[in-house]
Amino acid sequence: MLVSRLWLEEYVRPNVSPNDWIERLTMSGLNFDGATDIGADQAINLEVTSNRPDCLGHLGVAREISALLQVPLQIPNPQPAADGPAIQKDFQVVIDAPHLCSRFTARLVRGVKIAASPRWLVDRLVTVGVGSVNNIVDITNYVMLECGQPLHAFDFRKLQGAKIIVREPRPEETLLAIDHKSYRLEPGMCVIADANRAVGLGGVMGGADTEVTPSTVDVLIEAAQFNPMSIRHAARKLNLHSLASYRFERTIDNQQIDWASRRCCQLILDLAGGQLAAGCIDVGQKPALIQPIRLRHRQTDRVLGIQVPPKQSAEILTVLGFSIQSSSADEVTVIAPSWRRDVTREIDLVEEIGRINGYEHVPDNRPVPMVASHKRPADRVVDRLRHFLTSVGLDEAMTTSVVPAPWSESFSPWTDAEPLVSQQPMLGVLEKSSQNIGQVNHLRRSLIPSLLEAFRINEYRGNSDVHLFELATVYLSQPTGLPNEPTKLAIVSQRDFFELKGVIDSLLAHLNPKVAATITTFDHPLFDMNFSGQLDVAGQRLGYIGSVSAQGKRTFGFRQSATVAELDMQAILGLARATVRHQDVSPFPSIQRDFNFVVEERVRWRALESSVRRAGGELLESVSFKELFRDEKKDGPDRKRLLLTVILRSSELTLTGAQADAICERIVRQCQSDHQANLVA
Repeated sequence: MLVSRLWLEEYVRPNVSPNDWIERLTMSGLNFDGATDIGADQAINLEVTSNRPDCLGHLGVAREISALLQVPLQIPNPQPAADGPAIQKDFQVVIDAPHLCSRFTARLVRGVKIAASPRWLVDRLVTVGVGSVNNIVDITNYVMLECGQPLHAFDFRKLQGAKIIVREPRPEETLLAIDHKSYRLEPGMCVIADANRAVGLGGVMGGADTEVTPSTVDVLIEAAQFNPMSIRHAARKLNLHSLASYRFERTIDNQQIDWASRRCCQLILDLAGGQLAAGCIDVGQKPALIQPIRLRHRQTDRVLGIQVPPKQSAEILTVLGFSIQSSSADEVTVIAPSWRRDVTREIDLVEEIGRINGYEHVPDNRPVPMVASHKRPADRVVDRLRHFLTSVGLDEAMTTSVVPAPWSESFSPWTDAEPLVSQQPMLGVLEKSSQNIGQVNHLRRSLIPSLLEAFRINEYRGNSDVHLFELATVYLSQPTGLPNEPTKLAIVSQRDFFELKGVIDSLLAHLNPKVAATITTFDHPLFDMNFSGQLDVAGQRLGYIGSVSAQGKRTFGFRQSATVAELDMQAILGLARATVRHQDVSPFPSIQRDFNFVVEERVRWRALESSVRRAGGELLESVSFKELFRDEKKDGPDRKRLLLTVILRSSELTLTGAQADAICERIVRQCQSDHQANLVA
């Protein structure tokens, strides 16, 4: 942000050279990024972090200098004379979109004279890179750069219907902005309209139809508060960024709105003449109460490593705008100023004291007491899980927590309850969606729909090898109280059903070699009925797996084959061993046997595999599918052959042929009993 040195000196008189106070600003968090001499003035470029929007105005920077140098701060107290007819008699403001605009104020100045701005005002604006337009527009820019609150001036006589309506755009509505370009407005944007049309895009840019021109006589001054997310969305969507949108995106001080409006009107009366209407239209929410913060003085000394006298701590906080609610020898309770939204905790107060007192006072050899920490067992399991999934070729994805209604309805295996719906839908998060999906306002009940959208986007962009996983929260509504928010692990991959099932089996073996998953029937329209199922471990539901059906591909708009799975992290954490344990590899040879079973067409591989594992017992090392074959002449109608291979091994001795034969006989009997399977040569 560019600030003017001479402008700053109108509010605070530094008692050191510019180089010295600039260095103090840098050490306290406002990094110096260069300076340029412009005439008799100097433009100073400061890097303002996103948590300090209060420093996006000269008053905020001056307040920092005042605290650092312990010099007085002079803030104007505008009290414009309002002796004209009341504004409420001629005008009204209605907020139809409180989720986009929480507060809107308006003042009216009649009989102004539009002219060029005086030299001092032009010089101030030019120094910080803002061109002069006319006295009214320059005043609104001046006040914004002074305090950080954007304002807008309307030609009052061009507003139709004697009202302003703050609303969302109408279908196909457009706005001719003051840059004289036409923009198509979309849902979620904040429209400032009169009775008939849009006259501005709230927080971003005004409209050309009501801009101030040399013929303007009456001006309406707007000072408002807009939703930062809405401003960011509109500015990026329309590629229409402005000094106002930059500040609204970072939130403004809602208790400074009236000051900025009065300051603007005072300057208009001084520089453009006119008569200020009595009263102020102020609609919307009033500023919320700020909660007190308790600071223990011993915490300041402990964290900073030096002793800061309690009196000095209180003085630092006071000069920064904090009000002392109560104090004692051991602690102080303060109320943060409205412009410091970033200060909410005790440690924030310690930071304020430390940076104003000067970090150079903290010795670099001061011992800081530390307590050794360790990861929770659940965190260690999650780390191992992430490492394993990335090692088998999966990339971690992050998707939004809200989805459109069709996605929410497409897959919800964990609950039948209705989804939670957000009152503030997210818009513009879907890239070239294949269908009209409506508002993105349902809290997800499953991660799979979001991952399938990520899969579709990758396919659209030509990525041919897509394997993703996500570890995140879903939101399941409850009959009473707060919703249940369990964590799930979801995977989408171009691998086939059996490969992904193998990945899950390997993951479980990696976390606990003694557990294995079995599959039971689970039919769902999103899944291919022949390649889907519910995963269970020791009788507990672990999750679901399935190849995406043709209907599922149409729903999400992609063409490639995909297999998905979703697992319950609570179940995984309950099964996993937090500590990795060594397991010796058996030094004894294995025995391999092949089985060729003839079964009915309805018998699925996962059911046969489960029977084989149950009969094989601890000596069964692995079972793998080899081939599927159908021959109606030999085996009859509706029958098929399943060829599989088992590997037997003991960790204690070499298996004999007789022992292997006994295990194989148990496998055959089990398969005959469970599935009427016949063993053929």
